[in-house]
Amino acid sequence: MTISTTSTLRQHHQHCDELFSLMEKDVSDHNWIVGLKSFESFLQEMEDHFHCEEETLFPAFEAATGMAQGPTQVMRVEHAQMRNLMQQLREASTVQDEDAFIGAAETLLILMQQHNMKEENILYPMCDQHVSIDIGQQIRSAIPGKA
Repeated sequence: MTISTTSTLRQHHQHCDELFSLMEKDVSDHNWIVGLKSFESFLQEMEDHFHCEEETLFPAFEAATGMAQGPTQVMRVEHAQMRNLMQQLREASTVQDEDAFIGAAETLLILMQQHNMKEENILYPMCDQHVSIDIGQQIRSAIPGKA
């Protein structure tokens, strides 16, 4: 069986979703000490994911297709929106404001779900069709053991 260029990123979406759920549960249970550790793990994984896409996958797709203002641009804008929400989570966690944290987390969850659906159903299949498998190997190297 051939591994697709984007299979690691699809698996990493699931991993990030699991970390998000743990973080949200910890905070909902008023366990800020564990919640902050879960939050930091989630943030790091999300940044690793964004970086891999923005620095490896998207440029390769744009070079292969000539589409620099297409789906990759939409994904970059959504990454910025998610980073903004993650900053709101950081600010709420600093003062242990559960309501603000949960509110930002709910908004982030909706955005992540919509974003992942677009990537997995539209962008990733396009990447698998147009981007070389060598890029897939670079992606697997960029997210070792995390998917």
